[in-house]
Amino acid sequence: MLIHIKYWIFLIVLLGSSLLFAQPEKVKNYRKFDNRLLHFGFTLGFNSADFSTYPVTGAYELYGVTAIENKSQPGGQVGILTTMKLGHPVARLRFIPTLSFQERVLTYYYLNPSPNPGKKLEITNEERLNSVNIDLPLMLQFRTTRYNNFAAYALVGAQYSVDLQSQEKVTQSYNNPFIKIKKHDYQGQVGGGVEFFLPYFKLGLELKYSQSFGNVMVQDESPVSLPLDRLYNRVWWFSLIFEG
Repeated sequence: MLIHIKYWIFLIVLLGSSLLFAQPEKVKNYRKFDNRLLHFGFTLGFNSADFSTYPVTGAYELYGVTAIENKSQPGGQVGILTTMKLGHPVARLRFIPTLSFQERVLTYYYLNPSPNPGKKLEITNEERLNSVNIDLPLMLQFRTTRYNNFAAYALVGAQYSVDLQSQEKVTQSYNNPFIKIKKHDYQGQVGGGVEFFLPYFKLGLELKYSQSFGNVMVQDESPVSLPLDRLYNRVWWFSLIFEG
């Protein structure tokens, strides 16, 4: 469902861009926006978080795991925005300290021998991982020159995240084992968006993708971590950006 939403957002942005560029020239709102060095604002949005999952080789032979399914889950975020012009209005540096709420689900599938000869039963185990993150993304923004009261842009950068809910140092429970995720993570980010210049502020619609550079799983040899070799955080972000 969330994947379909991402595609619809992308199509709406493309359609909106083509329609806006087809409009005749209008009076520009917020004419002096590009003259200022710094701009401030805030962001609100939702995210879809999951993992890039890599099971160990021979997980079935070693641990009886036939498959590990990764399911994305919805979350949300709120952030404070600072944008700095880099000599020219089309190139900007953007810093957005953000508080985000994320959830991911891993489902383990096992084959359990049935008492009936020649028949096997499949059993599952679900691991739900929640995170409350402080995200510190630093992005380069490359914007088109504004047309009337519209512009589009691309983003590239990196992000440092601290998981305030991480259980990395918590003692493992072997009666009810859980997956430990590292507290600190570094991610690359790419994305893009569109901007609408209104009379007193600028409204942006932004879609971006982030992916961990390194493995975020702590291998503590618990029953749920042994079948896994590596986990990488990945997140789709959609944000409304209000900038003045």
